[in-house]
Amino acid sequence: MFDNQPVELLNGELVEIAPEGISHAGLSDRSSRYLQTLLGERAIVRVGHPITLLSRSEPEPDWAIVQPIEQVYKREFSLRSRQ
Repeated sequence: MFDNQPVELLNGELVEIAPEGISHAGLSDRSSRYLQTLLGERAIVRVGHPITLLSRSEPEPDWAIVQPIEQVYKREFSLRSRQ
């Protein structure tokens, strides 16, 4: 549909995003490992995954620090796959 164009949903609109370069990817990986080491089990550092926001946005940040509620995500996935 988008001819392999990377897009994000921001404020209800699809916005084309720039491709990630090698140095950008390396710095994102390195910083996420550093943050995860600092945070331990208190939080999860998600790298390059979409985050659904109440503002009708679904950005894909380089990394995001989120609550460690993996069981909620697993339960949601298993409920959807049964439908």
